[in-house]
Amino acid sequence: MPASPYYDRHEIRPPEERERVLFHALPGLLRHALDNAPFYREHLAGVEPEAVTDRAALARLPILRKSEIVHIQEREPPFGGLVATPPERLARVFQSPGPIYEPQGFRADYWRMARALYAAGFRRGDLVHNTFAYHLTPAGFMIEGGARALGCPVFPAGTGQTELQLLAISRLRPVAYAGTPSFLRILVEKGRETERPVSFRKALVAGEAFPPDLQQSLAEEHGIDAYQAYATAECGLIAYETPAREGMVVDEGLILEIVRPGTGDPVPEGEVGEVVVTVFNPDYPLVRFATGDLSAILPGRSPCGRTNVRIRGWMGRADQATKVRGMFVRPEQVERIRRRFPELGRARLEVRQVAGRDEMVLRVECAAPDEDLAARIREAIRAETGLRGEVAFAGPGELPNDGRVIDDRRGQG
Repeated sequence: MPASPYYDRHEIRPPEERERVLFHALPGLLRHALDNAPFYREHLAGVEPEAVTDRAALARLPILRKSEIVHIQEREPPFGGLVATPPERLARVFQSPGPIYEPQGFRADYWRMARALYAAGFRRGDLVHNTFAYHLTPAGFMIEGGARALGCPVFPAGTGQTELQLLAISRLRPVAYAGTPSFLRILVEKGRETERPVSFRKALVAGEAFPPDLQQSLAEEHGIDAYQAYATAECGLIAYETPAREGMVVDEGLILEIVRPGTGDPVPEGEVGEVVVTVFNPDYPLVRFATGDLSAILPGRSPCGRTNVRIRGWMGRADQATKVRGMFVRPEQVERIRRRFPELGRARLEVRQVAGRDEMVLRVECAAPDEDLAARIREAIRAETGLRGEVAFAGPGELPNDGRVIDDRRGQG
């Protein structure tokens, strides 16, 4: 009997069932966070968990930004009160750039990576050549946990030492690769140069952009069917590519929202915004965690048969704060200006350098612009940022749908 193309039935359940199950479980996650993770007692003060049973109620909860965690943990080491399991009951503790300290509990496949590996074609018995780092950051263990859940043995190659890795590949003949796409390219090219061709036939890549031309060349020239995953050290798997090659399917273990950068407000389907996730992890119960990454929800269902929401994948960073004439300007300030005027659509602050001086222009969508409105917007810019800025109008829908709220063009000529 052929193996199922799906990791489990959760991937193909009706979307209404998935939504009902997730939001039935959400009040319990919130109560658990309030009772066991001290940070949330202040962060969610006044929130009644039993009332948060749909997306509208969830959207009213405050955002927790990844950029804030460094300062939260500095004030109250080691975890800033975000972790619900005492340190002595954890399996491992990791340090990611920032630094940010993340826990690992004892549950199997703690970061839920098996689902992405399975979608990439990994099956029981496949030897996985894992080139993600095993020191400080959890990336290596993230893949290893998923591979173990599938019954795949792992060669913990880690990063670097290309010659030694190629020697191991020539002896062990692993069929599967996990790591960054750039290092996969290095191994493939170096293996060809040294007449030690890699034995990979499948791959899961992450951590970097994966250009379509690289995916195509790996398949056509080297016989490697490579898929990408979107995951973070805090959240684990967020979304993964499937054989449909149309966007990335959201993981079953979280609730995903796309919000306007600088705010917690969900954007319409298809509009680019910041990825925000609520993760059902009892050790590390992240509630409305803003990743700082941009993406957008794709309409419809995946041709592969999976029924969860799809996103377009990683589309850049939402952390767009910039310094203008010595003062920081942030996306949330641009959004507050936009909200003052109901007649405005999207807004985009453009920063240029003209004759050695920083200049700001707020480009806004408006169906019926006039000079009085422009003057009031200029006043709002000055009041909100402490800086002078000009206003330029665009028609509805004319600004790029790329999630960019601040476009710093200094140094671009």
